[in-house]
Amino acid sequence: MTTKKARLDFRLDPEVKARIERAAKLTHESTSGFVVHAAAAAADHVLARADVTMMPAEQFDRLYAALDLADEAPNLRNSARRERKYIRE
Repeated sequence: MTTKKARLDFRLDPEVKARIERAAKLTHESTSGFVVHAAAAAADHVLARADVTMMPAEQFDRLYAALDLADEAPNLRNSARRERKYIRE
């Protein structure tokens, strides 16, 4: 088991503290354990939402279709047409 060294100190309303303590008892956790688990779950949820881009289905379909359309790449086309300086033997 790793030693926990990081700390968070914060103030809260007595009513909120009482609710947290009651919920911790109901889940058979310490108050600090309950708070850590709840905060970690909330953080995971927020971070997961930050990694996902939500958009309407029609917009997604247009985006997906646009990926299949090749852009004109004049520099690439010109490079491909240019005479080779080196010949592989």
